[in-house]
Amino acid sequence: MPTAGAEQAAADRVFAALANATRREVLRLLREQGPQPVQTLADHFDMRRPSLSEHLKVLREAGLVAEQRSGRQRIYRLRAAPLAEVQDWLHPYERFWREQLKGLGDLLDRMPDDDPS
Repeated sequence: MPTAGAEQAAADRVFAALANATRREVLRLLREQGPQPVQTLADHFDMRRPSLSEHLKVLREAGLVAEQRSGRQRIYRLRAAPLAEVQDWLHPYERFWREQLKGLGDLLDRMPDDDPS
């Protein structure tokens, strides 16, 4: 069973991986288009393949993608389970903003309407 420190380190890796726009785009591509070879993913970006490989390494270490070798190709697929931890972390903030907006709505409902006449 992982220790609290190990769980926190894993969560930190996920958040660090998501902090980069290129990595978020890789995750979107894998979510929408399914497993893909590195070259297919690389075709979506204006960067050299070694640079993309570094991004894929960060995603792999965070547990957000899995790599499978098929001959000389490396196929990547989305592993979304770590994103559930992000959702769990964000949930209280979502509830906070929902309550804030409800309070604003209640206030606006109590305000008199402007009479144009």
